[in-house]
Amino acid sequence: MAEHFGLHPLAVEDAVHAHQRPKVETHGESLFVVLKTARYVDSDELVEIGELMVFVGSQFVVTVRHGEPSPLSGVRRELEAHPDLLSIGPSSVLYAVIDKVVDDYAAVIAGLAVDMDEIEAEVFSDQHANRAERIYKLKREVLEFRRAVRPLEEPVAQLASPVTGLPVDRRTEPYFRDVHDHLRRDIEQITGFDELLTNVLQANIAQLSMRDNQDMRRISAWVAILAVPTMVFGLYGMNFEHMPELGSRFGYPAVLAFVAVVCTGLYWRLRRAGWL
Repeated sequence: MAEHFGLHPLAVEDAVHAHQRPKVETHGESLFVVLKTARYVDSDELVEIGELMVFVGSQFVVTVRHGEPSPLSGVRRELEAHPDLLSIGPSSVLYAVIDKVVDDYAAVIAGLAVDMDEIEAEVFSDQHANRAERIYKLKREVLEFRRAVRPLEEPVAQLASPVTGLPVDRRTEPYFRDVHDHLRRDIEQITGFDELLTNVLQANIAQLSMRDNQDMRRISAWVAILAVPTMVFGLYGMNFEHMPELGSRFGYPAVLAFVAVVCTGLYWRLRRAGWL
């Protein structure tokens, strides 16, 4: 196919080996466009990233897809349902492919939004659980998604602009501008997700610190209460012969009453202070 359509060897090499950033390149009268595709695997909370390369000439469009996201089976049916758009030629096919990829971004954003709402509710719930691992994992997926989507903004802007000199039919400019608007909106939402996850992670850490402080105060309070009987009973457990209190008839109940009063007083004061 590369020989038949006269595709540039460097573009063909990029299409075969993949791992390219989103871009638009001109090779004579043809275009080479690299897109990042995406889909959200909800069961694993995973954003699966793929690549789609598009060769566009005056009489042909060749696509090379790596990965499962953004299948193009419905793009042809969609174009055939709009003969006015299809009559424009290969440029309309390029628009339809990019529009499909960007539409799939919206589905990924919707999936991420649901899981982020769940995480936010869990962090601020009464359940004492550490959600840091799930938050970090989702944040990493959002960053990967952002790196895939954000670089596409400039290539789409070039296709929508009449001053770039790219070999595309000018009648498709309004369509590319519409895609560019959707893409910018997606990028803003993804950036918002990243910031929100950062705030939720900080809130989760702050709550864990507060819970740790509360646990330490509670432990310290009980240690202080138990120190009183430990000290008193330890004193009378030394088995000395000459201890004045040992000869008292009411010594034993008096000591027990003293310990009980002191421990009760400490418990009451510490509870009022919020340590128990």
